[in-house]
Amino acid sequence: MTTVQQLDPGTRRYTQKIVYELANSIRERDIITYEHCRRVGVYVNRLASAVGWSRRAAHGLALAGLIHDLGKTWMQNELLHKDSALSRNERNQMERHPVIAARILLTYGAPDSLVDAVLHHHEAFDGHGYPDRLAGEDIPYSARLLTVADVYDALTSERPYKHALDDATAFEHLRTMSGSCFDPAIVAAFLDLVEKRPDFRLMPRVSPLPLPPTPHPAWVRHDVFDLWY
Repeated sequence: MTTVQQLDPGTRRYTQKIVYELANSIRERDIITYEHCRRVGVYVNRLASAVGWSRRAAHGLALAGLIHDLGKTWMQNELLHKDSALSRNERNQMERHPVIAARILLTYGAPDSLVDAVLHHHEAFDGHGYPDRLAGEDIPYSARLLTVADVYDALTSERPYKHALDDATAFEHLRTMSGSCFDPAIVAAFLDLVEKRPDFRLMPRVSPLPLPPTPHPAWVRHDVFDLWY
């Protein structure tokens, strides 16, 4: 079996190998986070292809999707699995996860394109995201694509603190936050893609423990960033 040490840094095979090894570490640490990353990787691959990226470039972005939440493996279980809104201090801790992931990738010699997508997938189009408060086209295009795929899966998945939303409600969230959280052109491309693919949504293979029934969807109590750690 070929190991990372036997491959030349900077090659496509090297990048793929380190991503798969890191993805396995996510799966061993937290299967829910891994399954989320797996779905996001598929979604962003489809989205990148839909906006005209080559097959190879789209695959490269799918690799970023597969490990975009790598930094969460360094979070305490109490924080990672909390079943209510985060406190300000807890949110500050959680907002470190893209930077942690980027630093790990840099130690492996991952390409800048991969690091940038992972580091900036929580930036917001109007500049209120993190970690660098980038806005508009200053946010790498790869990260803007990844953001939409990430949030779509977060909205439509069960989390310890919320129920999954149906597609219609999730799409309305994306439309509402278009121009603030998301690049409007990418939201439009994503919604057009989903409309053309009725089988677009991937069903989760594992789920967190069931939430107690609530009279209203949990998302009504929070803004989109509370649903998108």
